[in-house]
Amino acid sequence: MKAAVIYENGGPDVLRYEDVPDPECHDGHVVVDVEAISIEGGDLLHRAGAELPSVPHVVGYLAAGTISDVGAGVEDRAVGDHVVTLNAAGSHASKRAVPALSTWPIPDGLDAARAACIPVAYGTAQECLFTAGNLQAGQAALIHAGAGGVGMAAIQLAKQAGATVISTASSDDKLERLKEFGLDHGINYASESFVDRTRELTDGRGADVILDSVGGPNLVDSIVGRVADGGLRVEIDRTFPLAEAAAAHA
Repeated sequence: MKAAVIYENGGPDVLRYEDVPDPECHDGHVVVDVEAISIEGGDLLHRAGAELPSVPHVVGYLAAGTISDVGAGVEDRAVGDHVVTLNAAGSHASKRAVPALSTWPIPDGLDAARAACIPVAYGTAQECLFTAGNLQAGQAALIHAGAGGVGMAAIQLAKQAGATVISTASSDDKLERLKEFGLDHGINYASESFVDRTRELTDGRGADVILDSVGGPNLVDSIVGRVADGGLRVEIDRTFPLAEAAAAHA
């Protein structure tokens, strides 16, 4: 099969497109004929510096496609099922083998390209907002970098949960596009203070939950200037396939 592989860490120039052996279908696993992939920030970080378990190393977390083989012990997946898959490596290839537990059926009407983008972005947003942040209806959520994948997912999920959704982005055009996803209030951080604007939008109280994938000065301002009393600030660690969320009370 064809695959995108690396033999060493580095920039995009270390990527190779080569023939490699087809993956084996071990017990508890499925093999998927890949139709679409999603390139995540973690893919770039791992290519740049993560330890390679073997070479050639097939890169990539996310892929969607059709199951072509099922290993022993798998009872809830079958050949022909259309699924999206998440694993630490191996997605950027014609075929990938993954544990059946790390596959999810693709609903009818959703194409593979869209499905491949869902697990990391929406899974991360879900964990940050609700597992770590305990976001409730009627609360205010401040989502940094709303125009990114996790940001757009978080805007939709927060709106669906009945929260007031505030988000930052680097331009008015980006903020305008985010309205269709459920954005209530946009803050162009290039031209105004998101600390002051968030306070203004929440009658001086601050946001109840802040999702920050940026860090740096944002981290300091989140602690000092914007979190409501008893609110939560959720930081995203992007070094893992499903970005880990760390929550801190104000």
